[in-house]
Amino acid sequence: MCGRFTLKTDPKTLTETFSGFTMPDELTPRYNIAPSQEVVVLANNGENTVESFRWGLIPSWAKDPKIGNRIINARAETLAERPSFRTPYRRRRCLVLADGFYEWYQEPESQSKTPMYIRLKSNQPFAFAGLWDAWCSSDDEQPLLSCTIITTTPNSTIEKIHRRMPVILAPEVYDLWLDPEEQPTDQLNEFLQPYPAEEMEAYPVSRFVNSPKNDSPDCILPASEDRSRGAQGGRCVG
Repeated sequence: MCGRFTLKTDPKTLTETFSGFTMPDELTPRYNIAPSQEVVVLANNGENTVESFRWGLIPSWAKDPKIGNRIINARAETLAERPSFRTPYRRRRCLVLADGFYEWYQEPESQSKTPMYIRLKSNQPFAFAGLWDAWCSSDDEQPLLSCTIITTTPNSTIEKIHRRMPVILAPEVYDLWLDPEEQPTDQLNEFLQPYPAEEMEAYPVSRFVNSPKNDSPDCILPASEDRSRGAQGGRCVG
């Protein structure tokens, strides 16, 4: 799964990376984005503008918005089958902007887990494949916009850490993924592959990141540089 990620890249670099899309003049750097929080999204609503969506998909037909707390990820293999994802997959797709994410490595023969920070070796921002929906209660005029991040099987870098990884889309498929027209799922399925392992790296960080209340550059410090917090050192994987 993907349960935490970062977006600390400045708007100028994001504008250069995601050319053709309108970025805000300012964005607060985020080092520990957690479910139910606001995330930066480019949705296929024809606007080509960055928006803030709640992380955790609330289907339009849901009776209780709390369902979103359980739908932070969507398995690529079952998107066309699950009621929560069938329609969004065909009609409501999005890019969730990020520049790194965390997974927790289960230590062999131990109860402890080591948080690992995962990013591109280029240290450039990228986009998770996502789905979005709009939910309204009976007395709300403004819909609540929410999203989920699609996951797939891991590449050889991530499989050492976790059994799933978020889908990172290649820039050349952004336009089709964000096309507001309904798309055949067999064509979309081709995009939901593990990102090339040779372009990614991972390293252990402090357990400081375990608390979503902590959102600072300390979250991504290599554990070997943060001994004051009792973290364990280690080498990059990738």
